[in-house]
Amino acid sequence: MKGIADTGFLVAAANRHDQFHPWAVALAQEIHEPLITCEAVLAEAAFHLQNVELVLTLVREGLVAPVFNLAENRPRLETLARRYRDRTPDLADLCLICLSEDYPTLSVITTDSRDFRIYRRFQRQSIPLITP
Repeated sequence: MKGIADTGFLVAAANRHDQFHPWAVALAQEIHEPLITCEAVLAEAAFHLQNVELVLTLVREGLVAPVFNLAENRPRLETLARRYRDRTPDLADLCLICLSEDYPTLSVITTDSRDFRIYRRFQRQSIPLITP
């Protein structure tokens, strides 16, 4: 399975007390190559899990790979931040929208279907999701 990992998926996979843990573990067993993500997602996951070492282990063991370059994508991020300012998006969400544009065949794996059902890639196209 290939995909784009959001924070909620990583937190659910790593935290056995998370309500979505069984879903995330089952999904993680189908992953045979790293899911792509951004450093903002990894930082959020480390914050929510209160465990940087665990998040770095997820990268080292190949569950996820940060592939997004924030500096190169800053203008796109600024445009998205203006477009969605009424929803007060976080940086991770905006980076994932960009990744979805860069990798249009991949779905975003998230527990946050509320926001990702509103966000659009290429301004009008819904983002394919994998959710619990």
